[in-house]
Amino acid sequence: MPSPKRIVILGSTGSIGTQTLDVIEHLSATNSGHRFEVVGLAAGSASDALLAQVGRTGARFVATAKPGEVDGVEHRFVGDDAAEQLVHAAHADGGVDLVVGAIVGSAGIGATLAAVDLGIDVALANKETLVAAGELVVAHANRSGARLLPIDSEHSAIWQCVQGQTSQRPPMRLPDSVERMILTASGGALRGLSAEEVYNATPKQALAHPNWSMGPKVTVDCASLMNKGLELIEAHWLFGIGADRLGVLVHPSSTVHSFVEFADGSVIAQMGAPDMKAPIQYALTYPDRPAGCATRLDLGKLTNLEFYEPDAKAFPAIGLAYEVIRRGGTSGAIFNAANEEAVGAFLAPENADGGVVPFGLISDLVAGAMRDVEVSAVTDLSCIHAAGELARAHVREGLSARA
Repeated sequence: MPSPKRIVILGSTGSIGTQTLDVIEHLSATNSGHRFEVVGLAAGSASDALLAQVGRTGARFVATAKPGEVDGVEHRFVGDDAAEQLVHAAHADGGVDLVVGAIVGSAGIGATLAAVDLGIDVALANKETLVAAGELVVAHANRSGARLLPIDSEHSAIWQCVQGQTSQRPPMRLPDSVERMILTASGGALRGLSAEEVYNATPKQALAHPNWSMGPKVTVDCASLMNKGLELIEAHWLFGIGADRLGVLVHPSSTVHSFVEFADGSVIAQMGAPDMKAPIQYALTYPDRPAGCATRLDLGKLTNLEFYEPDAKAFPAIGLAYEVIRRGGTSGAIFNAANEEAVGAFLAPENADGGVVPFGLISDLVAGAMRDVEVSAVTDLSCIHAAGELARAHVREGLSARA
């Protein structure tokens, strides 16, 4: 029997992290032929959820950004670079076969890059890593041989759709037979509203996602379609494809996760219930497909598969993402950091009713940062962080001007 696959989960207490543990336990309990050892967990704080996960997995390496008591752990790391330290320490202790990158936001970039530099495959759910640092991460992955296995349902769908054309794993360059990739978007909580209604939406409205259960930042990004903009940029880096071969369609039921159009006119779509456990399991067990624990799609109940173009006026994030792909350099870091800062202000307790920071201001602030912050070449993480800080400062100045 093969040895268990040694796994580190970054962002273990978030939505993707907790579902990853569910998938691992399911696979271990069903004699799937896939065995896992969770050797490391990283989370923002020493919460009750993290303490329960330590007891549940027996993880020997734990990292938290904030101090706090975590009993029964051999190796503990604390601070902004704690997750990165964990990856290095677990790798030195006995090796790591897979890192699940599920830390929300740019905080996950350093640890993901550390894993890639060590040649460790990364099951990637953190969009911001490739949006802000895609040029750097992909170059390092190509050098070390590390693979970036997508957990996002849209990118997992694309990966599955092209496997008849290539056996490569991302990052990769798609064959010429692939003409275009189309990501689907649920449309988020504000789909169907007028541009004015979208602009003035409150946090309560934006957080009421009809299909998916996610953290607040990701849910707001879905409502603005900023999430889809991030995914377009991510697809560009994962699959080596330009803006002219990428598209988005709003698909309210979230049944079709992506399409791939081929040069001969054929279109292949990947379908499934809106359940992240399916793409998580695919990244963990590729190329096998053992029995899973994700919700099954009832094909007999599919009566209407609706698709339509996103409203560019109400949701300008898609256009901004195409601009990032075309401009390159640190434009992705600017785009990502400005959005993080703006979403943080939108979700602040004092903005609970949306009066200070209307929803539409998020895209306005991102567009302003992209217009005014100079784009430079990507050479290392420091220039990415520097561009991000300039973008955050620009957003804070814009917010101050409104106060």
